[in-house]
Amino acid sequence: MDFDSFYSENFDRIHRAMTLRFRDPSFAEEITQEAFYRALKRWPKVAKLDHPEAWTMIVALNRGRDLARRKSRQVVKTALRVEASEGDLEGSLVEDRIFISDLLAGMSERQRQALLLRYIIQLTISEIAVAMGCAEGTVKSTLHAALENAANLAKGTIHVSD
Repeated sequence: MDFDSFYSENFDRIHRAMTLRFRDPSFAEEITQEAFYRALKRWPKVAKLDHPEAWTMIVALNRGRDLARRKSRQVVKTALRVEASEGDLEGSLVEDRIFISDLLAGMSERQRQALLLRYIIQLTISEIAVAMGCAEGTVKSTLHAALENAANLAKGTIHVSD
């Protein structure tokens, strides 16, 4: 069997299975196409398998699970993350920027630095300690104080401490 025939006979079935599994037709199409691309790259070996369609289905399932897992891990602290791009300075984004600006202004330089390294650059506690030249415990207490100040600011009170 050549690859074109294999593709024609199996694409719809695998795509439907991925749509049922992940409940997103466009995502299902993406992973199905990638699975067939991988099958094409390895076609001489895949063609010799007893069930190349099963191999392709498993590749699509694995890719879908990997992407879904990665997507679920990308939870970002949105209160401190405001992306800058042209044309987005409307409504609540302006309010978010003002709030974040006020939040950062109400903190010490050390707290600002720790927050930015942790939540914007997304360094680990140990990486922040190295970057700031202090102990990990100091980083943790600085982040705790910064978040406490942020909570106080949200309540309408600002307390600046080093």
